[in-house]
Amino acid sequence: MISQDSLLRLLLLCIFSLSPSLSSPVSLSVAPKTLSRSGDSVTVKWSGVDSPSDLDWLGIYSPPDSSSDNFIGYVFLNSSSEWKSGSGQVTLPLVNLRSNYEFRIFRWTQDEINPKKLDHDHNPLPGTKHLLGRSEEVGFENRFGPDQVHLAFTERDDEMRVMFVAGNGEEKFVKYGVRRDQMRDSVGTTVRSYEREHMCDSPANESIGWRDPGFIHDGVMKILKKGKRYYYKVGSDVGGWSETYSFVSRNEDSDETIAFLFGDMGAATPYSTFLRTQEESLSTIKWILRDLEALGDKPAFISHIGDISYARGYSWLWDTFFSQIEPVASKVAYHVCIGNHEYDWPLQPWKGDWSQPVYGKDGGGECGVPYSLKFHMPGNSSEPTGTHAPATQNLYYSFDMGAVHFVYISTETNFFPGSNQYNFIKHDLETVDRKKTPFVVVQGHRPMYTTSNEIRDTPMRKSMLEHLEPLLVKNKVSLALWGHVHRYERFCPLNNFTCASMGGNDEKVEAFPVHVVIGMGGQDWQPIWTPRANHPNDPIFPQPAQSLYRGGEFGYTRLVATKEKLIFSYVGNHDGEVHDMMEILANGRVISGGSVAVSQNTDIKDEKMESNFSWYVKAAGVLVLGAFMGYIVGFISHARKENGVKSNWVPVKTEVV
Repeated sequence: MISQDSLLRLLLLCIFSLSPSLSSPVSLSVAPKTLSRSGDSVTVKWSGVDSPSDLDWLGIYSPPDSSSDNFIGYVFLNSSSEWKSGSGQVTLPLVNLRSNYEFRIFRWTQDEINPKKLDHDHNPLPGTKHLLGRSEEVGFENRFGPDQVHLAFTERDDEMRVMFVAGNGEEKFVKYGVRRDQMRDSVGTTVRSYEREHMCDSPANESIGWRDPGFIHDGVMKILKKGKRYYYKVGSDVGGWSETYSFVSRNEDSDETIAFLFGDMGAATPYSTFLRTQEESLSTIKWILRDLEALGDKPAFISHIGDISYARGYSWLWDTFFSQIEPVASKVAYHVCIGNHEYDWPLQPWKGDWSQPVYGKDGGGECGVPYSLKFHMPGNSSEPTGTHAPATQNLYYSFDMGAVHFVYISTETNFFPGSNQYNFIKHDLETVDRKKTPFVVVQGHRPMYTTSNEIRDTPMRKSMLEHLEPLLVKNKVSLALWGHVHRYERFCPLNNFTCASMGGNDEKVEAFPVHVVIGMGGQDWQPIWTPRANHPNDPIFPQPAQSLYRGGEFGYTRLVATKEKLIFSYVGNHDGEVHDMMEILANGRVISGGSVAVSQNTDIKDEKMESNFSWYVKAAGVLVLGAFMGYIVGFISHARKENGVKSNWVPVKTEVV
């Protein structure tokens, strides 16, 4: 019997022999053919491309039996310096998708460009009519994982959840302990997955977007000692074990709180695909990793408030995202709330009367399913999807960390009075023990306040102001953080667009929430600020008095608090430095600008360089934050991804004010 693959290769040889323009088959080779772990690179070499064109391209396929138009990505051959000779090579890191990869080269001609078949940047997607050659398969040593390790808090201070993906649902375990060489405690994992029919719309439920998500394993490490470093690994003796990771457990006896917060980050790919991916997400992760490594044995966590992976129905981008965040998410709890690009679809079960222009196809047909199952946040909030898909989870919840009570809400599901979510928010805020946690931070995706030109969301913001703002003001919420707008903007303490008294000149402090938009984690579509009403086309964007700081740079924020003071700062990705800072005192007074963070010279070495850089958060008086003064930040060079991928398409320009 002749295999299908052999038949196809024989057919290709016949085509090449009959076609004068494609006179000889193209040779492709890949090395190595087996990769050790997710993120390792493979080099693809080719030769024999006759009369090379700058439209010739290399397609990336997984699984290898995917039809030609179901590539996961592509690279133009002209990204190789010697492409005009008909030969060349590219090196690409690959994510373990639990199936092998294959590479194919295609000839694409100018007259075959289809103006109706476009990618996210409105550039034509390459055609697959003329296949020139295909490679052997490339795989991973342990194709079935475990991979994509990430942590999360549970409802208990003495626990830590760990989740990971494997290629099968066989029994897996988490081994852990306070010594790397003695991980004597072990817990089993629960397993869940989802199917193509659970997706609500295209491309998530079509062959072009759907890929097997694997099996999601979920285990909880229990009875942890307070504030101790634990070592852990996941897997099994039969299926293999992950590398050893570590984290620092929560300490309920400490009032110190450290968090890194942002929204709208996404993931980067070393190739082009159907959607624009988020180049700047790499810088955000690198700078946060720098800060985490400098913390030493201090507990912290990450907060990602919506628009998580930007997969939007293309399943492999979820795998790319979790592979990208694993260096930080395996060290500290990674907490999320749902955004429009995880959830929205036309038939979602709840819509306000203002929602027609707001809730659309942003979720790419996922209807919250990957988000709901790949994460497991505290609490048991859920809402039915109205289809046979699993209920949407991880919608609203809260937890304490040191001196701060954190609340997460969903702007994509019902928050009107009488809804389950509204009742949760009301009860949660009214029952916070302010002696234990004097600061309350509420987080959600779409902002209640913004001065960006986001006119579609205006009716929704009015509804949030009507229904949710009174709860925040009445219960003296300290800080309200929002994403969705891909910029940083900090407001004065606000109630109904009115700034509170800041407590100067013996004025009484009005403890209104400080709203901050932190959606600058990586998504590169940057909206302009709201123009002047009578001059909508002029490039002058006035800053209202309520808006104290606006920034167009990508980055993230740091929160550091004790019972006396909360310090909130904005770090820019281009230099890793603090660009804005404020302090909130326990009595509600807000000091805009705060105690400026200073850099001092400290010699820190890594494998490649010696750099002078340190970060000290300064605090006054009896602030216990003095324990944090030794927080010396190791320098990680701010390097953009260099993937060598070039194309003929018009680059997307980023507007920066």
